[in-house]
Order: sequence, then structure tokens, then C-alpha cells
Amino acid sequence: MSRLLQMPRFVRFGIAIDTTPEWRWLALLALALWPTWWWMGQRMADGSDDPLGLLALAALGGLLWQHRLHLRAAPRLGFQAAALAGAVLTTALHQQLPDLVVALIGLLSIAAGLIAFLPARVATAPVLGLSVLSLPLLASLQFYAGFPLRVVTAEASRWLLSLVHTVERTGSSLVVNGQLVIVDAPCSGVQMAWLGYFTACVVALAARQSNPSFLLRLPLVGVLVLLGNVLRNTVLVATQAGGAPLPGWGHDAVGLLVLAAVCGGIAWAMGRTGTLGRTAS
Repeated sequence: MSRLLQMPRFVRFGIAIDTTPEWRWLALLALALWPTWWWMGQRMADGSDDPLGLLALAALGGLLWQHRLHLRAAPRLGFQAAALAGAVLTTALHQQLPDLVVALIGLLSIAAGLIAFLPARVATAPVLGLSVLSLPLLASLQFYAGFPLRVVTAEASRWLLSLVHTVERTGSSLVVNGQLVIVDAPCSGVQMAWLGYFTACVVALAARQSNPSFLLRLPLVGVLVLLGNVLRNTVLVATQAGGAPLPGWGHDAVGLLVLAAVCGGIAWAMGRTGTLGRTAS
């Protein structure tokens, strides 16, 4: 190593790399991941998944724009090395692993590349969270986790409804006063969970929460999402069992009101700078 440092060409090469403008590094990193972008675009365009990931990508772009005047002249080498390694792995593992896994590695490398240049005051955990949320993963979550979530929601709703109705549960279906009500896929709460964690990441970055503070509050997101989903399902099942089912717009209105309450609670919790924030720091 000492011999290399005595070679003028090697030293000039190192200086050139260290002083390369940050936008060039990020542009080259994004360009190296073009197969990932292509796959994500196809998956969103063919209707096989919801395009909510675009909101997370837009949030990452907004974060970069917000700090554009305060980016590091010299990147944090650990994160930059992780970004480069992730880009290499994404290329090497293409068609060797499932596309979703390869895309996850690619988006985490993008997050590492951003973190390498962002100011130290920006927490890394919410940035990594937004990169994961950028994936077109709602269909996969619905496939693997949708039914268990529907069972949990149905059981919690059964317990609440049993206070005033005769209720039995079979799988993800409820029999309320002899009437069968199916807790279907939209009632699993997968989309509400996505929006809840998205809200948590964005508010934590806006409030400049530290990594420990963000991670300590993160379990509350899951609790609020579960409670909100159970409340929404219970209200809808109760109205249907009561002989006055809501019209389509009524279902949407109840869902939007509960979603607003859940995301509002998450934003309040993530934006606080009280005792929890002092304890985490």
C-alpha cells in the first residue's frame, strides 16, 4: 500500500475519485441498475402490482433535492462501498434469484449511495425504509401475508361483534346472526400497512428523528395499522349484518376515514420530540 501511495498516477486517480461530483456517482449508480428499473416498470405497467412504490421513489428524490446544497463533497466510504457492492450483486444475480429479491438488493444499494452523500443529520433507517417501499411488493405481500392478516382481522372483529351479535368465525369468514360475511383480500390491511410505514418514514425524515428514535417508534406503526384495519372491518361487517349494508361509496368513505386517522396517528407519533425522543438520543 505504501508503494502505491508513492505512485503519482495512483494518488491522482484516488483524488479524482474522491472529488468526483456526487451527481455523477449517483447517476452512474442508477444507470448500472437499469435492469431493475425495467423490471419494476413492467410490473407496474402490466397491472400485476400497485404503483405505490412511485411515491416512495418520489420521496427519495425529494429528500435528495432538499439537501442538494448540503451534500458531502467526500462521501462516506462505507456506504459508498456498500452501494457499489450492491450494484455488482444486482448485475451478477440477475436471473439467478427471484426478480423481487434482486430488485431489493438494487434499491438498497441506491439508498446506500444516497446516504453516502447526505448530511450526517439525516437518519439512515427511514431512507432504507423508503427504498424497500419503492419495490412493487404489494401483490407479493397480499399473496404471502394476506390470508393470515385476514384471519387475525376476522378474529378481532368477531370478538368485538360478539358483544352485541351472535358471531362465529371460520377461516377468514364470519357468520353474524346467521349471515355469512367474507373478509376478502382488500380487508387484509396490506395497503394500509404500506401507507402507514410510508408515512412513518417521511415524517421521521421531515422531523429529523434519529435512528434510535425512529426505530423505537416503529412498532407503534404496526399496532395502529392493525387497530385501524380491525375497526374498519368491524364497522363494515356490523352494517352488513344489521341489514343496512353500505353502498360502494360508503365502503370507500369508511376506509378513507380510518386510513386518515391511522396515518394521522402515525404522523403525530413520529413527529413528536418529547420524552421518547430524548430517551432514544
